[in-house]
Amino acid sequence: MESRSNPLSVRGLTHSYAGVPAVEDISFEVAPGEIAALLGPSGCGKTTVLRAIAGLLPVNPGVIRLAGIDLSPLPGRSRGIGMVFQNYALFPHLTVAENVGYALSCRGWPRERKRARVAELIATVQLQGLERRLPRSLSGGQQQRVAVARALAVDPALLLLDEPFAALDRALRIELQMALIRLQRTLGITTIIVTHDQEEAQTLANRIIVMNKGHVEQVGAPTDVYDNPESLFVNRFVGHASCIRATIQAARPPLTTLKVSTGETLTLSRASNAIVGSSVVLTARPEQVALSIEPSASSLKAELIMSIPHGPSVIHTLALADGTEIRAIEPRESAVAAGASGNQVFITLDVMKLHVFPAGEEGEEAFN
Repeated sequence: MESRSNPLSVRGLTHSYAGVPAVEDISFEVAPGEIAALLGPSGCGKTTVLRAIAGLLPVNPGVIRLAGIDLSPLPGRSRGIGMVFQNYALFPHLTVAENVGYALSCRGWPRERKRARVAELIATVQLQGLERRLPRSLSGGQQQRVAVARALAVDPALLLLDEPFAALDRALRIELQMALIRLQRTLGITTIIVTHDQEEAQTLANRIIVMNKGHVEQVGAPTDVYDNPESLFVNRFVGHASCIRATIQAARPPLTTLKVSTGETLTLSRASNAIVGSSVVLTARPEQVALSIEPSASSLKAELIMSIPHGPSVIHTLALADGTEIRAIEPRESAVAAGASGNQVFITLDVMKLHVFPAGEEGEEAFN
């Protein structure tokens, strides 16, 4: 099968329903052969963007270019795009082979050529022997593979997938995610996947486009989005982050001193743009929180609420003196013996990796 690696450029994409904007000024780039994830909560506009790229929705204003070609004047069927819908949208009265070859039949492919192409696709998604089955006799995972094969039938320049794993159980979801990565790398096809699952996005994508309320919040590699969130919303949506209210007490680069909501003082090894006296939100990932049973110069008092084993790790939920909940994660073999719920412990935050955001940003209302 021919490799189809084409760059995608989306600029100023806007779409409204009944005069109400669903997405506004959406812009991003996807490099040739990348998997990009449109990530965000339900209703943020991810599927609207996907359907607009596919030509199923009008764009006004906005420009979508694939391999340098403006797709705006082209109907969906002429854009060279394959799409896998959330419910797979298989024809229930057609067999696996007939579903996979449907687009080829519509294009008038000769019978023998179509048969060879369908056999190639069915082998690619590992469904040999199921060619004559109807969709209702297939498992969810098998239906998903049929939908992918059908989308690939016309050798698309771009593959779009709308929540393709949402209806599958966890074990099957992981198995098919790995299968999709292998297939995508083999074909080299530029791919966009819509998901609300941040773990799925980080597993599958080379690039994550975080959306919220019809806008793009941040675009970047999974590690960049996780390690360097540009907003409190991104920090809390992509991975867990505990939030602590604080006030800037002093700012002398490269140090920032905070008075946290419990009255304790904490000094960060990084500068902050916030002015002295302003209210901020300090965020910490679970892996940036260390427990001890003895205090240190930079530790905060906390009460242990619960400790839960999670595979090779232990997840602790703690409360600061003012009730602010903090989550910490430790390797099970080196976890601190914090004792029973209600015990006092001390937490030390990794001051090199914490983030500070202005109070009042979206995401603050979703405190633990």
